[in-house]
Order: sequence, then C-alpha cells, then structure tokens
Amino acid sequence: MRRIRSFAVAAAAFAAVFSAVPAATAASAASAASGSLAAYNCSPGYFCIYSGWNGSGTRCQWSQASLANTADNCSFIQRGQNVRSVWNKTGHRIQYYTQTNYHARVGSTQAGTGGNLQGSYQIRSFKPQ
Repeated sequence: MRRIRSFAVAAAAFAAVFSAVPAATAASAASAASGSLAAYNCSPGYFCIYSGWNGSGTRCQWSQASLANTADNCSFIQRGQNVRSVWNKTGHRIQYYTQTNYHARVGSTQAGTGGNLQGSYQIRSFKPQ
C-alpha cells in the first residue's frame, strides 16, 4: 500500500510541475510580444525599416509611397547592414525588393502591421502593391 501511495504522490507532483510550465511560457511569450510592439517607433503615414530585431537598432523611414533606392538616404543600408524588421504605418500594403528599381521582390507588409524579417537581405526599393 505504501508503494502505491508514494507513486500517486510522485505522479501528482510531476503533473503539477509540468502543467505549470505551459502557463508560464504563455505568460512570458505574451509579455515579450507586447514589449516588442512598443519597440517599433514608426510615425503615422510612414514605412519604417530597422537594422535590429523587433524595431530596434537604426531606423529609416519614408512617407513617400515608393522609393527606387533606399540607400540614397538610409545610413545602415549604405553601410551594408541587413533589414531585420519593418513596420508599415501607411494606408496600403508595401512590397519590397532586394534590388533597386523594384527588382527581385522579396516580400510585402500589410498596412498597419509589421514584424521581424528573415534578416538576411537588404530592402533596396519599395512600392505599394
């Protein structure tokens, strides 16, 4: 009888420990997500790109609908750094390209959204979709 009781107590303790892990993970994930949204500092009406994850690092922003060469006025693109995150506060979806003059489309971001990218390329031009 003692063996069964010990097993039951151990099983209950095991279940209590492992059932608490997902809740803690979910809470920390929610906290991280809300904290990372606060990092995106992008003015209304602008398309913003960042050299760091979650809107960190150097920011370049543009209010025009399209730009044939982002290196003309973005310091971290001029230094050869990749774009790791974007935010689109325009009223339209933005398509972006790894080459100037709208060549080699790599992705797009809907109006009012953004986030981390793959981080292995530069955005060299963009325009509305």
